[in-house]
Amino acid sequence: MHRLLENQMVAPNLHRMTIEAADISQSVQPGQFIILRAEEDGERIPLSVSDWDSEKGSITVIYLNVGKTTQKLSSLTPGMSLPTVVGPLGNAMEIDHFGRVICVGGCFGIGSIYPIARALKQLGNTVITVIEARSAFLLFWEDKLKSVSDKLIILTRDGSAGLRGHIGNLPGIIFGLHSPVDRIIINGCNYLMMRGSQESQPLNIKTIVSLNTLMIDGTGMCGVCRVTVDSKTKFACVDGPHFDGHLVDWAELTQRRKAYLREETIPYHSSRPG
Repeated sequence: MHRLLENQMVAPNLHRMTIEAADISQSVQPGQFIILRAEEDGERIPLSVSDWDSEKGSITVIYLNVGKTTQKLSSLTPGMSLPTVVGPLGNAMEIDHFGRVICVGGCFGIGSIYPIARALKQLGNTVITVIEARSAFLLFWEDKLKSVSDKLIILTRDGSAGLRGHIGNLPGIIFGLHSPVDRIIINGCNYLMMRGSQESQPLNIKTIVSLNTLMIDGTGMCGVCRVTVDSKTKFACVDGPHFDGHLVDWAELTQRRKAYLREETIPYHSSRPG
């Protein structure tokens, strides 16, 4: 059993959960994820690790309340325990001295891009972090990201914070830097990663995405997380979750993500009070 140390909403429907998980905190690397259950008979869901403290033996995840399991997660309070927390899973993000790197985060990806930006900065990269949201009230962790970035750029669709726009503004941001960009890393919803990859492809800038797929065991046994990358079948849990965004079959991924939309939505709404 893994004790909850914190479970707090940081933006509407977005929650930060800190979990006592000493073994994971000692070995986790940027870009890896965990699988947890909110209750003994509950489903297993993957969540990217957004921060950790190896001295305190804790890990932090940011999750979006979109289904029955995340609804249950959001109702748990500090001191309660999770029956299952497994990890770290997946491959770590490739971290090297690339030069100038743009890190893009949206929604829960604002959290999961943080340890990646931090590791890149520690290796001497110039890190430009771009975070995107529909409006200012959906932003969080701006100060944490500023602390590990040479420049933080905020995009909001309504212009309530930073620049008015969305991921489609990426080419303009790149040209505005007046310096070559060596790599782009994008974390967030699949649409953000797909659109960002489409915007960067004509610029011939290597773009790495962390795919969000359906997943059960997280060890390559079930095959639910299969994706097509460069016309080859890959498993996001063991071959990824990081892939070249220019090689991902986004149309197939989008369709597979919708496979159980009805089954996911009905339990969520039936479990909500009222």
